[in-house]
Amino acid sequence: MTRAILVNGVPASGKSTVARAISAAGGWPLLTLDTIKETFFAHLGTGDREYNRLLGRASYQTLFALAAEFPAGCTVVMDAWFGFQPEEVLHRHLAAAAIAEVRQVWCTAPPTEIARRYEARIGQRSAGHLGLDYVPELLELAGRAQPLAGFPTLEIDSTEPFDCSRAMAWLGFTCPPSS
Repeated sequence: MTRAILVNGVPASGKSTVARAISAAGGWPLLTLDTIKETFFAHLGTGDREYNRLLGRASYQTLFALAAEFPAGCTVVMDAWFGFQPEEVLHRHLAAAAIAEVRQVWCTAPPTEIARRYEARIGQRSAGHLGLDYVPELLELAGRAQPLAGFPTLEIDSTEPFDCSRAMAWLGFTCPPSS
């Protein structure tokens, strides 16, 4: 049985920072949707919004295909905005990857902070990602987005310093001492 820690939240909600910290603290592999998507952009090119969504769906499925290759008993940290696909798609991918135990870490921040972060990182990301014209939609999305139903969930306010020890305790593990 594979265990997955879904680090979830809208774009620019602090998922990657939290996912990296949990992965490092637990010594678990980290799979990120953006890492996969960036590779697709590099080899397949970028395009319009529909092409971005197509690569997003392919990246999402790849995330779970990779998780399925881990040995039974492994814990994997997965960093993505899991709300961009219908929940039945998520459940189908979880089953195909033989992920039997799921914990969700929900990353959130005020919508205006999420929009500010998104705008600030535009020049640092591949042109395949959505641009400034996405910010009004992201503001609206950040105001209504919710964690996935049906999974134990730890909510993280990413405007506060991340308390890795608290997260690891909630996950049932202890953080290794800082060096």
